[in-house]
Amino acid sequence: MNQLNQNNNTFYGLGIAPKILDLLEQMKFKTPTPIQFKAIPVAIEGKDVIGVAQTGTGKTLAFGIPMIQRLASIQGRGLVLVPTRELALQVEEAINKVGSSFGMRTAVIIGGASMHIQIQALRRNPRVIIATPGRLIDHLGQSTLRIDDVKILVLDEADRMLDMGFAPQIDRIMRYLSPDRQTMLFSATIPEKIVRIAAAHMKLPVNVEVAPSGTAAEHILQELFIIKKEEKAQLLGKLLDQYRGTVLLFSRTKRGASRIARGLRSMGYSAAEIHSDRSLAQRREALEGFKAGKYRILVATDIAARGIDVKGIELVINYDLPDDAENYVHRIGRTARAGHEGHAISFATPDQRAEVGSIEKLMRSPLPIAKHPEFQSAGFEVSRTHHQPPRHRLFQQGSRRRR
Repeated sequence: MNQLNQNNNTFYGLGIAPKILDLLEQMKFKTPTPIQFKAIPVAIEGKDVIGVAQTGTGKTLAFGIPMIQRLASIQGRGLVLVPTRELALQVEEAINKVGSSFGMRTAVIIGGASMHIQIQALRRNPRVIIATPGRLIDHLGQSTLRIDDVKILVLDEADRMLDMGFAPQIDRIMRYLSPDRQTMLFSATIPEKIVRIAAAHMKLPVNVEVAPSGTAAEHILQELFIIKKEEKAQLLGKLLDQYRGTVLLFSRTKRGASRIARGLRSMGYSAAEIHSDRSLAQRREALEGFKAGKYRILVATDIAARGIDVKGIELVINYDLPDDAENYVHRIGRTARAGHEGHAISFATPDQRAEVGSIEKLMRSPLPIAKHPEFQSAGFEVSRTHHQPPRHRLFQQGSRRRR
């Protein structure tokens, strides 16, 4: 038992090669996350893996370390499929930290970027390809890429890919792949559609689950304001005056994201936006500016819910509730990354009782209702008196906390 506890606090004993252990030590990675601790030994053995864990728990290294280690000793390539451009760039950055020491090149194949530059990268024979499904199929159709030599396939954020309608593309890509491969599927939730993919394309996968499907990351304080639609902007301003740190704000639509970002800038806040109407260059600039502190607030649609890996996001605000309850988990997972504390605040209008109920059913717990002294309580909270609705912690008597 002591040995098990000891191993749970270190990467030693997981079957990781000494060279990679040295790299992890140089990168100051000392303690594996639960998903890394459970998935890495199984994946290094070459077994198919279904990994279930919340966002922000280190899933990229959970498949990246085994992929690099196995590619160092076998012929062939690795392929990582992801739902968004931002996530592709994030995954490449993480894999490069390990793979570059083995001389392994990577290539990112995503929409919105130059096909010519991608073709040049593919001609340099990358060992790992990170791609969004649509652009990968473009290359397959133009015969600028072959993937029949892929020995390790990863479907990262698989539930999100299915939510975005990529199921036909994934099925088509699978037909180009050799059946003689290892397949790893990682996701925060496991809906029935993913079970079907696993049954069709995986060989006796080992299920590695560190949290029930739909569970949010730990250490997130969640609060819900029930407020009239016309009062959202005013409440947002009050909250932004109370919080001093970085804020990731989610809008349901790209038009709404642009409107909110303009409104924030007119109020004197530094704000950028990420959504599908922005070019890849604009989205990169917004994300890098947010990371560097140029922008305090990043306004995003759900296209960015999985592709933002920024340390130290103090607050996630769901200005609009998501269309899909599962996206709530991914949104709030942008704060409390890697075990840190975080805070998520959601706005709901009085007619959104059903949407809140869907989130609570998925989360298996009620969302605590918060009140602001300057806004009259609205809506369906009256029917939820069995929950003790707390006053917002920043407006409790005697509270003067600011960040």
